[in-house]
Amino acid sequence: MRRTTSKSPVAVAREALDIAEQSVLPAYRAKRSKHRYRVPQLFAILVLRQFFNTDYRGISNYLRDFSELRQVLDLDHVPHYSTLQRAEVWFEKKQPLGPC
Repeated sequence: MRRTTSKSPVAVAREALDIAEQSVLPAYRAKRSKHRYRVPQLFAILVLRQFFNTDYRGISNYLRDFSELRQVLDLDHVPHYSTLQRAEVWFEKKQPLGPC
């Protein structure tokens, strides 16, 4: 698989979502969650947050403003900034699955 640097947020979103969907991450963080957002979607949003160099409220606003990003990420709703913050904490607590 060829990796290149992109300046397109849509391309970054597609690639991040694709990588997350191919990983060993669960589809949802908990069995009894509302299942509104899948873990790969949240991962891709957090990658976009780094891409735009913004905070949680900022990426929520980008998603609200850009329908193409919502479409690529298959989002029916834009996550609240606190959902993204909790997701990032969850990702940080996950232990690596093996040697990198």
